[in-house]
Amino acid sequence: MRRKTAPLLGGALAATLALALTGCGSGTATKSSSPSGSYDRNATVSIGSLYEPQNLDMTAGGGQGVTEALNGNVYEGLFQLTDDGKIENRLATGYTVSPDGLTYTFKLRSGVTFHSGKALTSADVKYSIEKITGETSQAARKSSFDMVKSIETPDADTVKVTLSAKSISFVYNLSYVWIVDSEAKDLKTSEDGTGPYKLDKWTRGSALSLVRYDGYWGTPATNQKVVFKYFKDATALNNALLTNAVDVVTSEQSPDALDQFKNNRNYKVNDGHSTTKLLLAFNDRVKPFDNALVRKAVTSAIDNKKLLQSVWGDYGTLIGSMTPPTDPWYEDLTKVNPYDVALAKKQLAEAGYAKGFSFTLETPNYDPHPTAASFIKSELAKVGITVNIHVITPDEWYTKVYKNRDFSATLQEHVNDRDIVWYGNPDFYWGYDNKQVTDWVKQAEQSDTADQQTALLKKVNQQIAQDAASDWLYLYPQIVVANSKLSGYPLNGLNSQFYAYGIKKS
Repeated sequence: MRRKTAPLLGGALAATLALALTGCGSGTATKSSSPSGSYDRNATVSIGSLYEPQNLDMTAGGGQGVTEALNGNVYEGLFQLTDDGKIENRLATGYTVSPDGLTYTFKLRSGVTFHSGKALTSADVKYSIEKITGETSQAARKSSFDMVKSIETPDADTVKVTLSAKSISFVYNLSYVWIVDSEAKDLKTSEDGTGPYKLDKWTRGSALSLVRYDGYWGTPATNQKVVFKYFKDATALNNALLTNAVDVVTSEQSPDALDQFKNNRNYKVNDGHSTTKLLLAFNDRVKPFDNALVRKAVTSAIDNKKLLQSVWGDYGTLIGSMTPPTDPWYEDLTKVNPYDVALAKKQLAEAGYAKGFSFTLETPNYDPHPTAASFIKSELAKVGITVNIHVITPDEWYTKVYKNRDFSATLQEHVNDRDIVWYGNPDFYWGYDNKQVTDWVKQAEQSDTADQQTALLKKVNQQIAQDAASDWLYLYPQIVVANSKLSGYPLNGLNSQFYAYGIKKS
């Protein structure tokens, strides 16, 4: 299970960054099919979740919960990542790129208003990008915009962005930037977006409701209201679904409970795609984890398959690196550091640790981390390594691990797709520093074609696996359980988003 309110780490921190495209299940559709042709346009859809927002501002540590509830529903970007992983126009109708690849000119959609009634202008887009890149921003993709050199607004419908270096991912990354009203205040507790819903009410610790925005520029939501109801554990969430207190669960966290839904025609269990990776992240700066042989030995001493089965049963996927199957540069690297106790002992001896060593494992206090930590402790004891488990809160994790780098190894979840690039940043919290990898990541971002980018990032993928930069324990499944009367809900929840505007209730 995952924690009820803590955001998952995706490229950056857990408690304050909201950091998805992976094939971990058998699901291939991106939306649930309709049980019938008729539905209630005035319906209220209740959505059950374990992830309440920390606040309502994606740049202020709102966490996974704020992305799940508000992304695409209340706020929109110039572009949108669809539930099947494609990029489509949203508030931008299109764009042009200069011959040198450094200047992007975007045209804005006309007739768009914020929920306050104010018309969307280029000034709002400029403000929103600068809000993401600002000094105090805690946005997960903040560093993805380091190359933004200047932003001009030649007229109300045109935005011109000049980069200091080419960025093949620039438009893709813009799908993560919410366009907010430049005049809005108190965005931690209120909102002013352009989406199909506006905020109705947020009762902390309980629920967050959205109501259809009648002035929406696009296709209206297929329901009148959605209510995200928050629960403290998976059991309570499942009970709410069984008693019709909620209509759909965004991400099932208790695989043992699935049979009660699978064998009931009133419910549908959907196995979609996820990009959430559970990592045993080493501090590659400090002994003994500054030695790749030690990291490889630790990785080979842990039976990741057994761990996955103990937590998720038949769900989830082993990946062997940071890249999930639906990233373009994915390769199955699970055999690079195979589970092999004899090999682990041999590598430890070669590294000078024949008698083992001890270290402290910083362990977030929410599932599955304590369970995984106990399993890892037991596995590593077989090769003479003593693990001292230190349980910490998400806030403590952020300060101690992410900010101060005061750790030897830690458990953490990383949510986003395409986040392999963090291994090209020696300053990232895990401290992996391979100059060749850093160069490949830089070259990949400045590629002229997607094929060039893919080829370079495959090299990165292979190298970090060879170096055992981390131990990628497993890829989470994405299991959406819903009442059979519901259709049109997203199945994949890419990057923790959950588009509610297409949900139909019969």
